[in-house]
Amino acid sequence: MLMRGALLMLIAAGAAAAYPDHPIRFVVPVAAGGGNDIVARLLAQKLTDAWGQSVVVDNRPGAATAIGAEIVARAIPDGYTIMLTSVSFAINAGMRKQLPFDPVRDFATITQVARVPQIMVVNPAVPAATLAEFIALAKAKPGQLNYASAGTGSSTHLAMELFMDMTGTKLNHVPYKGTAPGLTDVIAGHVQITFDAIPPTLPHVKSNRVRALAIGGTQRFPTLPDVPTLAEAGLPNYTFQSWFGIFAPARTPEAVVRTLNRELVRIIALPETRKAFVELGIEPVGTSPEDFGKYLRAEIARWSDVMRAHNIRGE
Repeated sequence: MLMRGALLMLIAAGAAAAYPDHPIRFVVPVAAGGGNDIVARLLAQKLTDAWGQSVVVDNRPGAATAIGAEIVARAIPDGYTIMLTSVSFAINAGMRKQLPFDPVRDFATITQVARVPQIMVVNPAVPAATLAEFIALAKAKPGQLNYASAGTGSSTHLAMELFMDMTGTKLNHVPYKGTAPGLTDVIAGHVQITFDAIPPTLPHVKSNRVRALAIGGTQRFPTLPDVPTLAEAGLPNYTFQSWFGIFAPARTPEAVVRTLNRELVRIIALPETRKAFVELGIEPVGTSPEDFGKYLRAEIARWSDVMRAHNIRGE
């Protein structure tokens, strides 16, 4: 064990001195084609262009992102294996007690890349044009309205449980295998309400197949300027947004962490990157490793509290 530890320290020290001098593996713990994957590939290309070293996206889906995260947790901490993941990483910390890694201890935070505001939408037949009207309707009909989620323990499930706590409403949970089928059933009128990301929902809002009540972020979204935030609509202490962040294995040399952070924050701030992000329905961020670490711990605590309060466990 001592020899292996010494070897890792030598490898890490050498890597920090010349980083990066060979290709980087960029793990994405979800299947290709989703928002995580699209953002990772955009950043990977920018890093490749900047450094002249290939940054190769490696999709490792499964176990609600835990499979890919374990690969990164066990990788040599030299900066040549990094990961982009989402709020699911924080939710897993409270959801799955037998994770093969510690989501805080086994990772180095690099930067929060972006926030992904969610949007609350209802079927147009629901007699509520605003969030306040929907809350009043739900209070008048406790247990008679249904909400769709992406599955038990998903961020959309937890967000609606928190919404009910804060508004004193009672809605029935209808879990789906992903947000897309849930949104489809809201459009069809089989369920009344759901939260979803802006990009897949936007065309249905524009075509009036669903009615937008509020944005879950801290500010209105450029493509939906008339839709208020949850705070503006009457819930000042409630936000619901997913996020993307980049991690490396714990014990990655500080110099490598700083190099990754500096370059990624620069890339995120580029006008073409910001434009691409907004078109995807996400808000570019770019933070220090320390600030992202604080944010991660706050997210773990927040969603763990919701799960405990409602005795929620993963499927």
